Amino acid sequence: MPDDVADLVNVRYIVDDVGTAIDFYTEHLGFTLRMSAAPAFADVVRGRLRLLLSGPASSAGRPMPDGAKPAPGGWNRIHLIVSDIAAEVDRLRASGLTFRNDIVTGPGGRQILLEDPSGNVVELFQPAGA
Repeated sequence: MPDDVADLVNVRYIVDDVGTAIDFYTEHLGFTLRMSAAPAFADVVRGRLRLLLSGPASSAGRPMPDGAKPAPGGWNRIHLIVSDIAAEVDRLRASGLTFRNDIVTGPGGRQILLEDPSGNVVELFQPAGA
């Protein structure tokens, strides 16, 4: 893992509960905890991906000037490459995790959308021919 966070791809997810999010990403998806300031914030990494988990008490969770509140969910997502999507789906379903859809196949490969405990999306993707 690079020492300088500027050498990582940095993504922020708004989450409902930082501790639950840490558990989800580290226990199920192979992330490593870099730093935790739970319940406000945590920093987890997988390879060159740094995922910033920001709870309601974090600065990223504060309301905007118009009163809009940052919330988890939506359709933007991180994209994780897997070598055997069917096996990963079976493993994650056996752990009781939630998917938005079933595996779909396209010209580039196969994908499925996994939800974290706050409803943020993680795309699992198996490239064609893998």
